[in-house]
Amino acid sequence: MDSLELIRTFREVASHGSFSKAALRLGTSKATASKYVAELESRLGVRLLNRSTRSVSLTDAGVLLIERSTPMLEMLESTQAEVQERATQPAGR
Repeated sequence: MDSLELIRTFREVASHGSFSKAALRLGTSKATASKYVAELESRLGVRLLNRSTRSVSLTDAGVLLIERSTPMLEMLESTQAEVQERATQPAGR
């Protein structure tokens, strides 16, 4: 799985405080969202979320990842939108 997709999923879970809400927003299943966050935690070797039966909250490592990844992902999304926009505009004479 692409690291960027794992981080996007993690950010959605963190921002909504719920795997179910994040999965709905991402158009995937709760199980897939949970699997992606677990994969990201495994790759990084740290726990990013404290999970309970009713909610999730960020660990210190999770807070750091949110802070550092937000500008990077915003720039990537902006660049993708600009590239797609340019591809639809006529070029040349």
